[in-house]
Amino acid sequence: MKKTFEFKQGSRTIVVETGEMAKQANGAVVTHFGDTTVLTAVVHNSEGFNAGFFPLTVVYQEKLYAAGKIPGGFLRREGRASEVETLNARLIDRPIRPLFPEGFKDEVQIINIVLSSEPDNSPAMTAMLGSSLALMISDIPFNGPIAGVEVGLVDGKFIINPTEEEQAKSELALSIAGTKDAINMVEASSKNISEDVMLEALLFGHEEIKRLVKFQEEVVREVGLKKAEVFLDLLSEESVAKIEKFIGKELRKAVSIVEKQERAAKIDELTKQTVDYFVSLADTVEAKEEAEKVAKEACENIVSGEVRRLITKEKIRPDGRKTDEIRPLSSRVHVVARPHGSALFTRGQTQAFTTVTLGSLAESQIIDGLTSEESKRFMLQYNFPQFSVGETGRYGGPGRREIGHGALGEKALMNIIPDEDTFPYTIRVVSEIFESNGSSSQASICAGTMALMDAGVPIKAPVAGIAMGLIMDGKDYTILTDIQGMEDHFGDMDFKVAGTKDGITALQMDIKISGVTTEILKEALAQAKKGRLEILKHMLGTISEPRKELSPYAPKVKMIRINPDKIKDVIGSGGKVINEIIEKTNNVKIDIEQDGRVFVMHQEYEWIDKAIEIIENIVREAEVGQIYEGTVIRIESYGAFLRLWEGCEGLLHISKIAHEKVAKVEDVLAIGDQIAVKVIGIDEKGRIDLSRKDTIENPNKGKEEVKKDRPPRRFPKKDK
Repeated sequence: MKKTFEFKQGSRTIVVETGEMAKQANGAVVTHFGDTTVLTAVVHNSEGFNAGFFPLTVVYQEKLYAAGKIPGGFLRREGRASEVETLNARLIDRPIRPLFPEGFKDEVQIINIVLSSEPDNSPAMTAMLGSSLALMISDIPFNGPIAGVEVGLVDGKFIINPTEEEQAKSELALSIAGTKDAINMVEASSKNISEDVMLEALLFGHEEIKRLVKFQEEVVREVGLKKAEVFLDLLSEESVAKIEKFIGKELRKAVSIVEKQERAAKIDELTKQTVDYFVSLADTVEAKEEAEKVAKEACENIVSGEVRRLITKEKIRPDGRKTDEIRPLSSRVHVVARPHGSALFTRGQTQAFTTVTLGSLAESQIIDGLTSEESKRFMLQYNFPQFSVGETGRYGGPGRREIGHGALGEKALMNIIPDEDTFPYTIRVVSEIFESNGSSSQASICAGTMALMDAGVPIKAPVAGIAMGLIMDGKDYTILTDIQGMEDHFGDMDFKVAGTKDGITALQMDIKISGVTTEILKEALAQAKKGRLEILKHMLGTISEPRKELSPYAPKVKMIRINPDKIKDVIGSGGKVINEIIEKTNNVKIDIEQDGRVFVMHQEYEWIDKAIEIIENIVREAEVGQIYEGTVIRIESYGAFLRLWEGCEGLLHISKIAHEKVAKVEDVLAIGDQIAVKVIGIDEKGRIDLSRKDTIENPNKGKEEVKKDRPPRRFPKKDK
């Protein structure tokens, strides 16, 4: 039976419906936020799936019919997930995943389909609410609910779920999720705001999350199903004790090996030794498989426990660093010749090689999603080849992780990129990870900043990124600066902070526990700032400011402004005029914006200037009273036609050629003569009247003055 529930959020209303759509799923809700509507269905498979891990899949699909659009392409239907869909799926997955019971390894799928969308109400936040609520009312075990909101900052005031207009003005784009007790996911980009303001924004958002969680609890009380009894794949105390006795001491000793690959090889060797021993004791195929699984999991638990113990009790990290110590740094720029900028940044055993390519604005990325089509002139793309961790693996298009890391790097740097008028280029940054032992996304941000400076991009300020970690021990905790792979894997939090010396430009937090307190967030932000400033100091020691000149291999560009009404004249019928300009100027690139900005690009300024001269002549308008240099191009009995500039002609009437009477135009002018003329009139059809005599001195002027000043005759002629 259909049930409807409402939640007031300021002047807007969220409406949740259950019991009408997707009734064969374990749980389903339809969530309306204004004109945005999302169907969320969750399903659970407890049989025939033994992955050895928790196989949770979150899908977020934007159907173009939701915005009244028909997909492009030959098939006219949606294809593979877009970057926006991938990022929103990750956004929903991250706060939900930690809240399933420990040992729960059944397959779960959460499917979100956007049925209707409007720009002012986020389908991602609508889907996050629907995902939590669908799990809560289903029989699938889940320790929620969670909720998420977006927070903006306009004119010093925080706004929950800002509209499209408010987002355009906002200094902050923050997505935050959590339970009623704590925050467990953060994603943000900002315009250099301080740590204190960011913390205030997080707390502001969490207050609204508490209200949304309370609303969900009310819905669950009315329509929620009893949770199913499921198998939790947990190690028995007996199994753990046996493996601890067999190999525990050696594994704990291996954890303290400083070098990553040596440490990993030793742990793998000891784990294999353990697996082989306990498998040999089993007498059936099933028992051998179970023994292998238990041995591997128990060995990992021993390693995890030792890493956490060393950090929380002895304040010692696997590589011997202090809790707030950054790994050794090295960097250089102009690593290779032909890219327009490049940098190599190494932090411990994590290394990013980053390039910058400059192109015309026509090469901007076109994004055609649920909102109106838009172009993106700054891109950061992240690639993670398997050799970076000494492994073989699949090579192909970017995966979810690579897309997510690239998006974070892009958020960190986008607000320091100069605007189009200052630097009229499309900018593509590509980060190749050559080595990885944690924090590779933050290494990409550091290398990206340096490559931009090497390319001569006049960035507003350099940005560095750092990843913070957290190890909880009951109520006690230890915050780690610049975490490496093992600390990330066995830790409780991955908290990435990027920014300038003055403030934060990007923030991302993922945790494996139910949430973190305000005290932890505040301390982590302060410790991250200290580390960020240290990294910035190193970077500026390598390259202190953007280069004054672009790479000789980068295209040159100039911008002019024209009257938007003249754009059609520059383009011409069917592009005839603009194509002629391109042909005459050695294939320059010309980008014309609707506001009248014209960008001309080429490898050589000579051709840019030539193209600009032609364009300026096309759009130039004659002004009455102004004097111009004209060329005689045609002679008629009544006057001469002059070309003032390309595309602009006027008539010099025979009576306006000279002060004295001219019998024939040819007596004074010839084809090709260049003379100064004054514009004395422009009719309603745009035809221009010219005068030559208004630009030259009248030879009879003195005589006329004498004649005028002579006294009158004494006797008029008629009286004689």
